[in-house]
Amino acid sequence: MTRFRLIAAATLGHVGLLGGAFLFQAFGYAPCAMCLWQRWPHAAAILFGIAALAGVAPRVTAALAGLSALTTSGIGFYHAGVEQGFWPGPTSCTGTGGDLSALTGADLLSTEIADTVIMCDEIVWQLFWISMAGWNALLSLALAGIWFMAVRARV
Repeated sequence: MTRFRLIAAATLGHVGLLGGAFLFQAFGYAPCAMCLWQRWPHAAAILFGIAALAGVAPRVTAALAGLSALTTSGIGFYHAGVEQGFWPGPTSCTGTGGDLSALTGADLLSTEIADTVIMCDEIVWQLFWISMAGWNALLSLALAGIWFMAVRARV
């Protein structure tokens, strides 16, 4: 496969994953903080992919996109581990959400806060026993492989 096709495929893969995240959100699955962290590297990979497709140092931008894919994959694996209880997550979005110092007085008095805080250690959706964070980790790792194939492609 040519470098251009590999870059196009990987870029579309990130568009699909990021679009899927927004689609789940539209269907009522509000993202937690760690879910939001995973979106930024997808956006970066898309921008690097567009630059590469436009001919801006394709090998370099593909490598940067591959690093972005590895970043979101790493965050996804970490998040999936937090969901499974393998290791602790950020105190601001796990357990009881113990970081009360981040809340204002109005937040503490609000009766709506319980509906707006999404805990990072709760699995809200899964397919084949893999959570959204786990799927992001696996699919992003596959996309990283495609990006690095594009870097190594001759043309």
